Amino acid sequence: MTLRIDLSSQVPVYRQIVDGLRILLVDGDLKPGDLLPPVRRLANDLGVHFNTVAEAYRTLAAEGWLEIARRTGAKVVSRKTPRAPQPEVSADFQRRLREIVAEVQARGFPPGRIARELRRLAELLEEA
Repeated sequence: MTLRIDLSSQVPVYRQIVDGLRILLVDGDLKPGDLLPPVRRLANDLGVHFNTVAEAYRTLAAEGWLEIARRTGAKVVSRKTPRAPQPEVSADFQRRLREIVAEVQARGFPPGRIARELRRLAELLEEA
């Protein structure tokens, strides 16, 4: 499992961990039954406080991705995909996508390259 965080990012570290793990879960790199690293070990590997990792695990458990137990730690569980997104999910997605595009443009990415990356991602999604 490869997880990267940027301590200089404006995105909180726990959120970066949640987002990184969610990508691994959605892509199937983490499957039901897989055990995640213990909180303290992952925290040590990432160079963050263990409460930061614990918060990320709790967030994913609340979303239905993980089961957390004292002795066994965090285990990936089978999660049903909602049939239809709620309206606020769609609005949030559009807002976040616009924010990401604006951020990378502000960092110097040319609009054509952003469009190519978005098209490539769309093609991958359509293949899935």
